Amino acid sequence: MPRDFHASRVDTPADPARRCFVITPSGADLDILPKAIRAGATGTITLQAVDSPAAVVHPVLIGEIVNVRALKITASSPGDMVIIGYA
Repeated sequence: MPRDFHASRVDTPADPARRCFVITPSGADLDILPKAIRAGATGTITLQAVDSPAAVVHPVLIGEIVNVRALKITASSPGDMVIIGYA
């Protein structure tokens, strides 16, 4: 296992991600609260930020990183868009 010289630091939202994972849109809260998400296609992602009362439709470009603490990602268009979460 590699040595992590930053393991004793407090992890903040501005720090680089320590975990990456695929997000499948659904109505449920995400298991892991991401620092940012990345769109795998040009289209839209419907998301609800952690402190927002409702979801918004966010237009995205392929490869775009959206700096958002997303509580939910409920839909994407195109429907087969790969969405990566960074936590």
